[in-house]
Amino acid sequence: MRVTKGAQIVAGTALLALAVAACGGGGESSGTGSTAGAGGAAGAVRVEIAEPQHDLIPGNTTETSGAEVLNALFVGLVDYDAEKKPYNRVAESIESPDATTWTIKLKDGYKWHNGEPVVAQNFVDSWNYTANGANAQEGNYFFGSVKGYDEMNPGEGKTPTATTLAGLKVVDDKTFTVELKNPFSGFPTMLGYTAFYGLPKAAFESEGKLKADFGGNPVGNGPFKISKPWKRGTDQTISTVRNEEFMEGKAKIEAVDFKIYTDLNTAYNDLRAGNLDIMDQLPAEQIASAKQEFGERYIEQPSSGIGYIGFPIKSGADYAKNKDIRKAVSMAIDRKTITETVFSGTRVPADDFISPVVPGYRQGACGETCNYDPAKAKELFTSAGGPSMGAIELGYNADGGHKEWIEAVANNLRTNLGVEVTPKPVEKFATILDDLGAKKWQGAFRMAWIMDYPSPENYLRPQFGTGGSSNYSGFESKEFDDLVTQGDAAKTLDEGLPFYQKADDLVLEELPYIPVYFYQTNGAYSANVKNVKIDPFERIDLFNVEKA
Repeated sequence: MRVTKGAQIVAGTALLALAVAACGGGGESSGTGSTAGAGGAAGAVRVEIAEPQHDLIPGNTTETSGAEVLNALFVGLVDYDAEKKPYNRVAESIESPDATTWTIKLKDGYKWHNGEPVVAQNFVDSWNYTANGANAQEGNYFFGSVKGYDEMNPGEGKTPTATTLAGLKVVDDKTFTVELKNPFSGFPTMLGYTAFYGLPKAAFESEGKLKADFGGNPVGNGPFKISKPWKRGTDQTISTVRNEEFMEGKAKIEAVDFKIYTDLNTAYNDLRAGNLDIMDQLPAEQIASAKQEFGERYIEQPSSGIGYIGFPIKSGADYAKNKDIRKAVSMAIDRKTITETVFSGTRVPADDFISPVVPGYRQGACGETCNYDPAKAKELFTSAGGPSMGAIELGYNADGGHKEWIEAVANNLRTNLGVEVTPKPVEKFATILDDLGAKKWQGAFRMAWIMDYPSPENYLRPQFGTGGSSNYSGFESKEFDDLVTQGDAAKTLDEGLPFYQKADDLVLEELPYIPVYFYQTNGAYSANVKNVKIDPFERIDLFNVEKA
């Protein structure tokens, strides 16, 4: 999945919403102001996001804000319908006789924004770039199932023996083949994820190196295109205009401005004033009143996101490394009251690492560890040496609307465990992700996940697999990895579910993350637009949005 920035969900993606988008208390907007003219195009539909963690490169985007922009700029081999089922988009067909060697044929007619035709080599070049460990792409891990990945990513201190994936072969302009290391019947389902987008020839310099300025001025193949280069950390609006040559037809609106906020309440105030048009996640404390204020323009629906409290179990503080402490923290959290009070009943207490929206979820899979039991929590915390380990730090991103529920968790722990708890707000979710990736983060942290593609595997391997793209806890288990691989190799998803669920049980026993709540989408839009829809991946269907 992808991590999401917000409390809504994260997201994800992705780490909810990452998982979500942006939020905090009051204050000034981090953006260019409340009008499109302050940084965007006149008449553009304005969409709230947090600042993307990286530049706009598909293989380096594993959070929901960057993915929202890329979803407007690119289309992939497959996409997902309202029932979360994959369907071919750029791909004409994706077939395999043995679930190991796949032949992918492309449709005619898709073009890059610079007029180049979309060809098989574009996907092979893009995948090779992302899979090359030397390029340090966040989505690198998603190519781990392709033959030749290990030679490109031999591990720390070892020298790669290849710069391209041995399993990728171009047959002709419209056909390429993919050979996997092991059978994986769910492989086609993955291919709508951002990391699997193609890139045009114009993206690369010689020898497969990405042009330095591509991430700020990407050339896509989707319904919108960048209207002016964007500089991360400086520009607070990402401006796009309609792609008049899009193969699937013209979008109904002429332009979209993605406005970057570090405070969700500031964004919400802009939405109420008509200076912002779409939010896919609202501040938790505004949800109850938003239902009345926005009426039919308020959106509430199931999401695929899960909100967590996570721990760096190998590199963090002593309490983060102690499994019994983690279990005690979980039993001390009153999920029911938090979801009903802080989130006005728009969240559901979480009891699994697999979302209820995909096959494989089991109600109560977490068992007593996810049940509120202050007495048992205190007993376990004390016997595990918790009182001698010092204060617990709860980090969260202030740009995602998490202050209220994190403070509620902190109060639960103070009251039920008798421990000092320090909530630690960080301005941007990207900072937390960077620090976790560099193993600089010591305490607990808020995290979330929203699916990248509709499979239980997506909730397990990326977050908890050895070397997983979003494995911020540092959890490692060969048994877990083997079980997920066995699930992949099953002929059907139904046959694979028992293996995925056993892997799920292993993580629930170790508890590197504590599931707290399942997300719902709580969004709203201004009177300036209509026909606004948000899918379970927390993606806004910008192609069909209309001006009111």
